[in-house]
Amino acid sequence: MSDHRQNFIDAMRQVASTVTVVTTDGPAGQMGATVSAFSSLSADPPSVLVCLKADSRIAQAVRDNGTFCVNILSEGAVEIAQRFAGAFDRDNPDRFDGLDVNITEFGPTLPRATSFTCTLRHRHVHGSHAICIGDVTGISNAGEKPLTYLSGAFHIVRPQSDTEAEE
Repeated sequence: MSDHRQNFIDAMRQVASTVTVVTTDGPAGQMGATVSAFSSLSADPPSVLVCLKADSRIAQAVRDNGTFCVNILSEGAVEIAQRFAGAFDRDNPDRFDGLDVNITEFGPTLPRATSFTCTLRHRHVHGSHAICIGDVTGISNAGEKPLTYLSGAFHIVRPQSDTEAEE
């Protein structure tokens, strides 16, 4: 691995991100995967973007289905994050098994997650990833604190106290 690539990876590990699961459903089937690259893009029109490994099953399914759902996991959803990252695929390959999901035409929404249902507007491959831009068609705001990921571990978000801010 080149020094430049490793320096990039090491620096990006210091960027906290919300933990999201992208789901999709349609002719290419129902699928879901944990992703860390998610962002709002525009309020006019409401749109988001996710980055998916271009050769992954989820990226191909989103492309073929033309829809996806972004589920921002709540802070207690570590097991769901691990499940959709593939941690339990050997024992249970159906990542949705036993979950109380809400089925939508865009993809399942997950329990206690804030969800954005989207129609795929643009897909652009850059390097190893597909940048998928979706027009938001629906929002389910769970009002939960998000699960985050930083430096290889899950974290919870807490407000900074006044004494911490003064230091």
